[in-house]
Amino acid sequence: MLQQLWGFLSLIYPLVSSANSSLPNIVLIFGDDLGFGDLGCYGHPSSLTPNLDRLAADGLRFTDFYSANSLCSPSRAALLTGRYPVRSGIYPGVFYPGSRGGLPHNETTIAEILKEQGYATAMVGKWHLGYGANGEFLPIYHGFDNFMGVPYSHDQGPCQNLICFPPDTKCYGGCDQRHVLLPLFVNDGIIQQPVSFPDLTAFYNNFAHDFITKAVKDNQPFFLYHASHHTHYPQFAGKSYTGKSLRGPFGNALAEFDGSVGKIVQALKENGVEKSTFVFFTADNGPETLRKSRGGNSGLLKCGKGTTYEGGMREPAIAYWPGKIPPGVTHELASTLDLLPTIAALANAKLPSVPLDGFDMQDILFNGPKGKSKRNTMFFYPSSPSKILGVFAVRHGKYKAHFYTQGSSHSEFTPDPACNFSIFPTFHYPPLLYDLQTDPSENYNLLIGSTAKKYATILRQIELEKATFQMNMQFAESQINKGEDLSLEPCYNPQCTPRPSCCRST
Repeated sequence: MLQQLWGFLSLIYPLVSSANSSLPNIVLIFGDDLGFGDLGCYGHPSSLTPNLDRLAADGLRFTDFYSANSLCSPSRAALLTGRYPVRSGIYPGVFYPGSRGGLPHNETTIAEILKEQGYATAMVGKWHLGYGANGEFLPIYHGFDNFMGVPYSHDQGPCQNLICFPPDTKCYGGCDQRHVLLPLFVNDGIIQQPVSFPDLTAFYNNFAHDFITKAVKDNQPFFLYHASHHTHYPQFAGKSYTGKSLRGPFGNALAEFDGSVGKIVQALKENGVEKSTFVFFTADNGPETLRKSRGGNSGLLKCGKGTTYEGGMREPAIAYWPGKIPPGVTHELASTLDLLPTIAALANAKLPSVPLDGFDMQDILFNGPKGKSKRNTMFFYPSSPSKILGVFAVRHGKYKAHFYTQGSSHSEFTPDPACNFSIFPTFHYPPLLYDLQTDPSENYNLLIGSTAKKYATILRQIELEKATFQMNMQFAESQINKGEDLSLEPCYNPQCTPRPSCCRST
C-alpha cells in the first residue's frame, strides 16, 4: 500500500521553480492537545522525547508561550494568520466534517505571504480549518502548494479501523459514528478512506522528506507546516512505537511524534540546509484531562483544554536555528500570534493589510538572555466567545487577571473542581489576580486580604489594557455558526449510498 501511494504522489507532485535561496527556510511543527508538562525537557519523568529534548538543549526553550485559544480550530487559525480567531470568525468551538464554513479566503496565511517571496509551501497533517463544498477551504486554497493530511480531527468520524500493533489490538477510544470515515488527502483528492492509522505517520514523514529534498534541489526556499495528529485522543502509533513507552498509548503516540521531529531535522541535515532553516515547535492547546492519563499533562499549570487557565493556554515551545539562535531558556512573553510577523520579517515579506495581534520575536530569538519581547499583554477568550462577555482573562507582564472563569468538559477529572464542566461562566470583580512568576499554578489570589491595596495600580493598568483592546476588537461573522450539511462531508465515492459506510476507497 505504501509503495502504491508514493507512486501516485510522484505523478501529481507539482514542480517548483528556482528562487532566491538566500532566504531562510521555515519549518513549523505543531502538536495536538499537548500539555505544558508532557515533554521530557519540560519535566515529565517518563516521556520519550529525545529529539524535542535535543532541540530544546541546542535551541531556545520558552517558559511563557501561549496559544491564542484552547481548542483546535481557533488556535490553528491564529497560528496561520497572526490574528485572534474572533477576527476571522473561527468561533465558537471547532469545525466538523460537514461544516459549511471554514477559514475565510480573505484571511492571509503565513503560506500566502511566503509564496509571494518565491517559497515552496507544503502542509502535512491535520488541517481542521474547514472543508466546505468540494473542499473549498483546504490548505491548497490558502497558500499551500502541496497538502497531505486530513481535514479535521481523527475522532470526528467512525474509527473502528483505529488499529495498533499487534494487528488484532484495537486502540482504546470512541469516535463519532454520524460521520464518514476519515479521509487522507493529497492536495484536494482523497487517496485513502479510511486512513490506515498505523501507516499514517510514515506517509507524513516521507512526504515531508521529499518536499524538503525537492525544494533544495530546485534552489527554492521552503515553508513546511507539520501539524501532527499526536497526541490527540484516541491515540495511535505505528509498529515501531507501539508498546515502547512507559506512559502507555499516550506515550507511544508522543514518541512517534517526537520521531517525526527527528526525521525532519535529519532531512534538513541530509540536504545541507539545517543551518539555513528556522524551526519552531509548539502545540495548539493544553491536554484533554477528560481522558485522564490518556489525555496528557499540564504539569504544574491549572486545568487544561477548553479553559482560559494556564493549563489550557500555556504551551511548550522551542525555537531552533543552529548558529543563529543561541541555546538557552527565555521567560519572555510570546504567542503563536507572533509567528506570522516574525516569519514575515525573516523572509522580507509584506505583512497583510489588516489588524494583526502578533509581534516580531527576533529580539527574543537572536539576542540570548538579553532578548526582550515586544509583547507585554496577552488576552484570553473562552472557547465560545461573545461580544457581551468579552475577554475572560488578561496577562500583563507577570500578572494575570481573571474577569470570568469557566470549566470545560475537556478538563474534567482533575483534582481541581474549578476545571469541571459544571462550572458555568462566573464573573469576578475584583478579578482573580495571580503573580505567574511565583504562582504559575494560579493558586493564590492577590486581591484577597490586607495586601489587596498593594496591587491597585496593577489592576488599573490591566483594566485599561482590557478596555482599550476590546474597544478596537471587531468580531467577524462566525464561520462555525454557519452550521453543518452531512452531504458536504468528504467521500471517496461522492454519489454513493448508503453513507457513511459507502465512502471507502477499497
